[in-house]
Amino acid sequence: MKRLEGPNRTVAYLVGVVVFMGAMAWAAVPFYDWFCRVTGFGGTTGVASDAAYEHEVLDQTIKVRFDASVERDFPWVFKPMTREMEINIGQDALVFYEAYNPTDRPIAGAASYNVVPYQAGGFFIKVECFCFTEQVLQPGERVEMPVSFYVDPEIVEDREGQYIHNITLGYTFHEIDLPEDQAASLETEQDASFN
Repeated sequence: MKRLEGPNRTVAYLVGVVVFMGAMAWAAVPFYDWFCRVTGFGGTTGVASDAAYEHEVLDQTIKVRFDASVERDFPWVFKPMTREMEINIGQDALVFYEAYNPTDRPIAGAASYNVVPYQAGGFFIKVECFCFTEQVLQPGERVEMPVSFYVDPEIVEDREGQYIHNITLGYTFHEIDLPEDQAASLETEQDASFN
């Protein structure tokens, strides 16, 4: 086998570096997402699994605040229906957010979320959440979307978590493409109205 030398060797190394960097960039997003979910890094919340759902309820309380925003130029009106609640650590809680589409077209949205302070992310456990799936609102539609959660009792044993007395759960909605089946039915309706 002939060994590469000079400019050919440099080109081969550069191509190898570009391929390696591309592979690392492709793998970075799913790896980072996994890392955040496992560790609670960056305020990423936990999600209850059936096996881990049973938990102790403590006499100690914690205050949870709820925040909502929308991405710039996203036309929905989005807000928490409850601004704040005090719950026992380990207690199952349920809150609702309200979303309204004031436009004359269906709009699909997805919610990103986080918890502040970030150290609380791994202890804030969602059981059910509208943020697990995409949401589609028809023109003029208003919906109430539930979030069921609890604060893991292990927070009181954590070196940093034991000093947390207030948690803020925040959501930001951003627009996504309509699901194919709804986009196709919308096109069919528009074609019918023009004929």
